[in-house]
Amino acid sequence: MSSTSQDEFYKSLKEKLESETSWPSVYLFKFIVKSDSQSLDAVVAVFENEKERIQLKPSKAGTYTSVSVKTLMLSPDAVIEKYKRVGEIEGVISL
Repeated sequence: MSSTSQDEFYKSLKEKLESETSWPSVYLFKFIVKSDSQSLDAVVAVFENEKERIQLKPSKAGTYTSVSVKTLMLSPDAVIEKYKRVGEIEGVISL
């Protein structure tokens, strides 16, 4: 994704989060990561303070792992910051 389209995506996401949710709020992050990659560890590290709220579910064949994190976020900016940090990790699909 180009820098301009990425900026537009996050701007749109922020507007949606501001209009549809009152903050602070519990937010559910979902990602798909290759199971045998360092990317899985890197995603978990982004949510280091929320370890007890992280759910990992391997795919049927074990090739991919679904990562779900349900955690209290203080603002749309905090949500976007997490997405940006995870977005720097290679091979992660954000849902």
